[in-house]
Amino acid sequence: MADLIISSLYFILPAYVANMCPVIFGKFKFPFGKPISENLFGSHKTYRGVYVAYFGALLMLFVQQKLALSKINFIDYETINLWLYAGLFGIGAIVGDLVKSYIKRRIKIKPGAPWIPFDQLDFIVGALLFLAPFYIPSWEVILVIVIVTPLLHLLTNVLGYVLKIKKVWW
Repeated sequence: MADLIISSLYFILPAYVANMCPVIFGKFKFPFGKPISENLFGSHKTYRGVYVAYFGALLMLFVQQKLALSKINFIDYETINLWLYAGLFGIGAIVGDLVKSYIKRRIKIKPGAPWIPFDQLDFIVGALLFLAPFYIPSWEVILVIVIVTPLLHLLTNVLGYVLKIKKVWW
């Protein structure tokens, strides 16, 4: 069971990193901080977030490729196109988040207000949907990811709040 949990988290790690990058790099005054569409997604969804998510996923895939931990790999990091998979994981994660933000705006939930469990799973759904034409993990892997991600999401948000990276703990 521990092997399944570790392998599942290792597999989805590029999406986790992609989801964290906009929050981390949002504190820096890098270019492209213009909102994608305030009306559709809110003012905090920026082009910079899309770019750093992609590059965060790319960096994580590169690290996974170099680590060559074949015992826990579900995908072959040596043969995949890292640039493509970075888009699948990174852009997929951001699109999942954008869709959730769009729905939140339509049902009048304020930006930054909690919307459980969608805030915790949006990026996972997006990444898995984008990845689906190339790789579909087993139902066990998906189940592990869906169960563990909200817990990790809460822990990382609390840590981000304590480190003053995030304004709210949720």
